[in-house]
Amino acid sequence: MSSERPRALVTGGAGFIGSALVAELIDAGWTVAVLDTLSYAAAPGTIALLKQLDHCTLVKGDIRDRHAVRNAFKLADPDVIFHAAAETHVDRSIDAATDFVTTNVIGTFELLEAARDWRDTYPERKVTFVHVSTDEVFGDLHDTGQFDEASPYAPSSPYSATKASSDHLVRAWARTYGLDVRISNCSNNYGPRQFPEKLIPLTILNALEGKPLPVYGDGGQVRDWLYVNDHARALRLIAEKGEASRTYCVGGNAEQTNLNVVYLLCDILDERIEKPDSHRELITFVSDRPGHDRRYAIDASRIKAELGWRPGQTFQAGLKKTVDWYLAHEDWWRPLAQHYKRERLGNI
Repeated sequence: MSSERPRALVTGGAGFIGSALVAELIDAGWTVAVLDTLSYAAAPGTIALLKQLDHCTLVKGDIRDRHAVRNAFKLADPDVIFHAAAETHVDRSIDAATDFVTTNVIGTFELLEAARDWRDTYPERKVTFVHVSTDEVFGDLHDTGQFDEASPYAPSSPYSATKASSDHLVRAWARTYGLDVRISNCSNNYGPRQFPEKLIPLTILNALEGKPLPVYGDGGQVRDWLYVNDHARALRLIAEKGEASRTYCVGGNAEQTNLNVVYLLCDILDERIEKPDSHRELITFVSDRPGHDRRYAIDASRIKAELGWRPGQTFQAGLKKTVDWYLAHEDWWRPLAQHYKRERLGNI
C-alpha cells in the first residue's frame, strides 16, 4: 500500500455494503473510486450521497464489461480492489439465475484478470484484491456448531452457488498467478440504506405502510446478524492488516430466528409510533422459500485474534438504529417504494 493516501477501487459501492465501505474508507483517509452498474439496488439517495463525498469518484460501469473494468482501474489507480459488487437476493436468484451467474462469476473473473494485469503493469507496487463473500456458501448448519474458515462449501441456492464459484476463482488466481487476495465470508448484514427486498427493511417499510409482514414457513430459520458498519470496518482491516491468501469469517455473534427479528422490529415500531394495535398483528406466514437453509452461524475467532476486530453494535442496539434511520429518511426509501412493489419472488 502506498505511503500517501491509499487508493481503493470499490465495485458495487452504490449498494448497501459497498456504500458503507466507501464511507468507512474515506473516514479512514482513503481515496475511493466506485464502479457500479447502478442497477435497481442502487438507490437514488445513495448515489447522491456518494457524489457529495470528498475523495470519492463514482463511475457507472458493469463488472462484466472488460472495457469498463479496465477504464475503472486506470481512473482509480488502486492499491486495493474491494470487490463488493454482486447479485445477492436469494429469491431473485431462483427466478433469474442467469444474472447471478454472469455477474457473480463472469464479473469476478473480469476483475481478477484486470487486477492481475494491473499488478504486472506496476510490479513495484503492492496490489491487493479483497473479495466480499457470504456465509451462505457453506450451506445449512444443524442446531449446533458454527461456520469457520475451514468449513466445507455446500451452497443451496443459485445465489450461494455463484458466490461459492467466485470464491474458488479468487483462490485459484492466488494459487496460480500469485495475486494477493483476501476473502471475507460474512453473516447477514443489516443497517441503513439496505434495499427493501431483504427481511429487515422490507418489514420496516411494510409496517410503516400498514401492509402484511411476510414470514417464510414457521419463521424458525436462524441467522447471525452483523451491523453493516461493523462489516465495513472489518473489510478495511482485512485490507490494511490481513494476510495474503487468507480467509476471514465475519459475524456479529447475534443469532436470531427470522420470526424473532420481525417481533423485535414490531416492538421497536410500537415504541416509536402510536397505533391502536401492535404491529405484530400484521405478521403473515407465507409458504417457505425453496431450498431454504435452516441455520447459519459464524465463528469470527480468526479476525478477532489476528486483526483485533470486534463487532461494535449489539443486535438490539443496531436494530433500533436501523429503524430510526428509516423513520428519519423517508426521502431515501419513498422513491423506491413508488417503483419497487415488494412482490414475492422465488416461489416456484
